[in-house]
Order: sequence, then structure tokens, then C-alpha cells
Amino acid sequence: MSQSSPFFDVIVIGGGASGLMCAMTAGRRGRSVLVIDASNKVGKKILMSGGGRCNFTNMEVTPEHYICANPHFVKSALTRYSNWDFIGMVLEHGIAYHERKHGQLFCDDSAKDILTMLLQECEQAGVKVTTHCKTTQVRPPGKEGEYYRLSTSQGELRCASLVIATGSLSIPTMGATGFGHDIARQFAINVLPLRAGLVPFTFSDGFKAITERLSGLALDGTLSCGRHSFSEAILFTHRGLSGPAVLQLSNYWQPGDEICLDLLPSLDMGEWLKAQKSRSPKSLVRTLVGQHLAKALVVELQQLFWPAQSETAIAEATDSQLQQIGDHINGWVLKPSGTEGYRTAEVTLGGVDTDQISSKTFEAKGQPGLYFIGEVLDVSGHLGGFNFQWAWSSGFAAGQYV
Repeated sequence: MSQSSPFFDVIVIGGGASGLMCAMTAGRRGRSVLVIDASNKVGKKILMSGGGRCNFTNMEVTPEHYICANPHFVKSALTRYSNWDFIGMVLEHGIAYHERKHGQLFCDDSAKDILTMLLQECEQAGVKVTTHCKTTQVRPPGKEGEYYRLSTSQGELRCASLVIATGSLSIPTMGATGFGHDIARQFAINVLPLRAGLVPFTFSDGFKAITERLSGLALDGTLSCGRHSFSEAILFTHRGLSGPAVLQLSNYWQPGDEICLDLLPSLDMGEWLKAQKSRSPKSLVRTLVGQHLAKALVVELQQLFWPAQSETAIAEATDSQLQQIGDHINGWVLKPSGTEGYRTAEVTLGGVDTDQISSKTFEAKGQPGLYFIGEVLDVSGHLGGFNFQWAWSSGFAAGQYV
């Protein structure tokens, strides 16, 4: 390669949340920085997130909100660049925002405000951003010189520090690829098994027909799998189950696992139904259950769990029968056949093994000058702004050292 090819102190591959954060942080330190992105526009995931309002962080961010094979890995970066640091920058730029339930913070106006802020900060720090630039090969420092050398669709590039901020496999329509994992493997860095996370469940058994009939129905319930449990909205869809509680639980579900759906977590339905025998002895079970759940759902539950008592007054049902009905409503056992996969997944679980990455600098331990940040790593946050916060924190941390 010609030594006259453009040289930068830092090249960041990937113009998403973590890449832009890293670039502006490094630029502020006086480093010459180039961000290259294969797509036609940077920050696409930022723009589409939160229904176009960008759930950019959360009021309460702790290491417990993250899934990683090494649960200690996230602590350093989250401490050095916290949610309050990012909120501070949002306020400095005069971006109006509001808090929704569970501490989620969203822009009042548009996700464009967050992307504009990051690009303004990059511009002020002298960062160059180039789109339509696909990297085809990365060569390490070696006999040909002391720099990383990149072959791209826009020519050859050189840099002292190379940052992989390419994200992962989620939502391929946004340009997501496994490029970052390929680079890791090229440099003998372990990549932990990948799978879709924060993703709806699908079903292939009799429950699928039920979800099709109830498609569009939402309720607040509790969904559990093993020791993990989430109480939030649950949505019936043509394919299965979605909604925040479902997306959260999908991070912990493994193929073959059963899940348990409590339709009325605030009420012991068995005890309540038994109490109705004296209060409303002539009422039908479906009428009473219909006080708490949508009629269409009650019709499905009756066909499944109390068809024999469908036209029988509650006074004629035994306590044992009523307890059984209540147990089903408070603990409907379901078995997903799978998930909708990367097409709709908000994150990818697994990724670059953090045991081979410095939690302080985000540099690969065996490969000086090579950094991995953001979703390409084996770090996945819960729903609610935590994945963006990881992008900000990891990007800032690496930006201090590249």
C-alpha cells in the first residue's frame, strides 16, 4: 500500500451511537478522527428508536440492567460516563425530554435532536464523518508499517487506533451485519454465541391460533421464565406475544423453555372466585372474570380452562374447580416455539468476548490499537434506554484512550 494513503490517529468503523460518542471524545483530545459507515446515513438506529423519540437513557442505570458473561465488565465504563453525564449534554444542547414509566427518558420532539447533537459535537471536535464507505479488509500493523491499514470502497486508509463500533446482527434492514465479529475472529478474539434479544415470541402449537384471534389485545401482566420475571405490558400479535414484558424476558429464555403468564398479578384469582360464590352465587364464571379481563380473552380462557362450567352458576362450582381456574389465570403455562429473530430484535445477545477486552480502555488485550465498543461486545441491556447508555459509556471510555 502506498504510504500516501490518508492517515488518521483514529478511524471508527460504524457511525452509530457508540461510534459517534467515541469519535467526538477522541476529537476533543486533539486526535484526528475519521468515522466511516457503509450505509447512506449515520445514526439510523438512533432515528428509529423509541418510535422516533429515542429512549436515550434511563433515570436509574446499574450493572444489573446488563447481560454479559462477565457481569463486572460494565461497571467501570458506566461509572466513568453515567446517565447523568449524557443527560447533562442533552440539557446543554437545549433538547427537551420527558420521563416515562420505569425511568425511561425520551425526546419531547424527535430522535433527530440526539443525532444532531452528536454530529454537532463531532464537528466541533474536528471529526470527519464519511458515509457510503464499506470496509473490505483490515490489515494489522506489521512488516508493511506501523499502522492499521484499511481497504474501503473509497480507497485505502491508515490509522494508529482502529475502533470497531459496527453494532451486531439486529434489524438487518438498518444495515446490521456481522462485520465486527468477523474482525474479532480475524484477530483471534473469541466471539460468544449470538442470538436475537429483546424480541417477540412465536408459537406453533394451539396457542398460535389464540394469539391470532386476540391480535392487537394488550394487558398488563407478569411473564416469568425460571427465576426471571417482568411485569409490564403484554401484546397479543398474529405471530405470538410481544410487548415490553415479552421483550425483556426473551433475553433470558432459551429454546425449549416454558414461560408462565400471570394475567392478573395483583389478584389471587382462586381466592377471589371462591369469595364470589357467596357474593354473586348466580353469576357465571366468565361474567365475573370479565370484570378484570377483556371479553375476547375471557372467551378463549373459558374454552381452555372451564368449558364444563361455561353455563353453570358459580355457586354450583366446587372450590377445587374455582381454584384450578384461578391457578390457570395466574399461571398460564406456555411454550414458545421460537422468536421473530434478528428481523425485529432490538439487540443481539452474545458477541465479542469481554474477557479479551480491557474494561478500562476497550482495547483488545492481545492486539494493541484495536478497540471494540457498543453492541458488538457481549453486553446487552434491558429495554428502557440501557443499550444507548452502554453505547455512550463504552464510546466515551474508549475515546479517552484511542
